Amino acid sequence: MLRVDELKKLGGVDCQHQCKSSESGEAVSFGCAIHDRRPQICRNYHCLWLAGGLTDGDRPDKLGAVVDILTLGAETRLSIQEARPGAFDASTRLQEIAAQYRESMPVRIVEAGNVLDPDRPFRVLLAQGEEHRVEGEWTTVERPGEAIHRLRLSLIARLARRAGIWLRRQQIAGSRSRSGGDR
Repeated sequence: MLRVDELKKLGGVDCQHQCKSSESGEAVSFGCAIHDRRPQICRNYHCLWLAGGLTDGDRPDKLGAVVDILTLGAETRLSIQEARPGAFDASTRLQEIAAQYRESMPVRIVEAGNVLDPDRPFRVLLAQGEEHRVEGEWTTVERPGEAIHRLRLSLIARLARRAGIWLRRQQIAGSRSRSGGDR
């Protein structure tokens, strides 16, 4: 979820112009209310499906997830952001896409909601069947044919993580106060 300065939208939060419907009591996102006049950053973003890297049937609303290739620093990874919790496990197609990429790059699976929660769990699928399930300071490592390992960040890494979380919260609070509060 993009940061859009023109709309005073923080990265990781829903856009105020996102259309929602309430089918069967559950809010479902389905489009942009200002699509014709959306900012350039929105126009420039293309998920893997829009970029032509997936089949016509792999549209995000059909898969229940946005699939994209991201480069962060020196790392390139496939990102699967589930619009619905459990979409990855329920979709053989999402699993096929992940299998196609995981031998050449990490595949990160995360729910799209709660993006500002630093303890929101996510999964990383790696080559040769290895999987990491990350929850806060803890990582569960699974490798085929081996016992499951549960690891905690080192003390220095935990302190650095906590300092980063504090700093991010300060930045978000400052941004919200400059933009007139929550919307």
